[in-house]
Amino acid sequence: MRFKLSTLLAAAALLMTTGCQELLDIFHEVKPRKIEVKEFVSGLAAPIGMTLDAKGNLWVTEIGTGNNDGKVLIITENGTKYTVIEGFPSEYNEQDQTAVGLNHLLVKDGIVWILHAFGELYKFDMASYHPGDAPVKAEDLATEDIGTFVLEYEFAEDTGESNPFNLTAGPEGDLFINDAAANAIIRRSKTGQLSVFATFPNIPNPLPIGPPSIHSVPTGIAYDGHRFFVSTLTGFPFPTGKARIYQVNMAGEVSVYKEGFTMLTDISLDAKHQPLALQFAEFGEQGFKPNTGRLTRVTPDSSLVLVDKLNLPTSVAKRNANTYYVNSLAEGKIKKILNVY
Repeated sequence: MRFKLSTLLAAAALLMTTGCQELLDIFHEVKPRKIEVKEFVSGLAAPIGMTLDAKGNLWVTEIGTGNNDGKVLIITENGTKYTVIEGFPSEYNEQDQTAVGLNHLLVKDGIVWILHAFGELYKFDMASYHPGDAPVKAEDLATEDIGTFVLEYEFAEDTGESNPFNLTAGPEGDLFINDAAANAIIRRSKTGQLSVFATFPNIPNPLPIGPPSIHSVPTGIAYDGHRFFVSTLTGFPFPTGKARIYQVNMAGEVSVYKEGFTMLTDISLDAKHQPLALQFAEFGEQGFKPNTGRLTRVTPDSSLVLVDKLNLPTSVAKRNANTYYVNSLAEGKIKKILNVY
């Protein structure tokens, strides 16, 4: 199925309805600081992607319920929510009882770029929008077809599927898009030309169930000015400790940055350009385990858990060096993490 990752995440969210946070102390240099986790907003319909604009507003995608009710919201610094765009297509899967639709988004140079599991890249010009304006209809936005390009490309290991899941801005004004079903990064030039920038290899399956090798499934992507960091989920049977963070140079060459993770769904960079990796959950006999998400600071030599017991998070967004947002797909909430440094 083309939309396997979105369906997977939504199915997992259906199993979880409550969550809690465990606050962990970390030490930076000499002075100890206690990380604080506070609820920022609630009442969202399956939030999946987040990004901030230059004014500090948080932009959020909601998958919705599967009744063509996907939305893009803007949330001001004080937590006030406004619907900016509504009516995005969504599909309800009766078998899985989940909805599939919007994925992640990015604000860049006054444009909001929005990815959809059905293969589209939507483009919204922020110039004329002010919080509180009447919502724009998704059908009125300009779109570009990423999915067809991916499906028609002859990959060495071709999955025959596409799911443009996440994106970031790179050099020369280009966009770099993780296709989580094709296990590839698609490069969109400033003029709209598409090319395959990098692909990710399958990894051996260490478990007795499932296929002999499993997909890497690229999820989050971040650019530090020299290279890209890419988080991976790994495919079924979702073995613990086998997800990787890859680094990709500007020639599209892929190498392992660090191993030993579980079901990563996003990645950001801290004030020192070190990766912050977001774990979705652990997988057990009864499915995804509640409240096993976490946010981890990663260096080549160490991994430090900053926040534990998150409930099915899919996105982390940086406000400043000390403040981040993390969502919960299951709970329909966004939480603010303070004192990261």
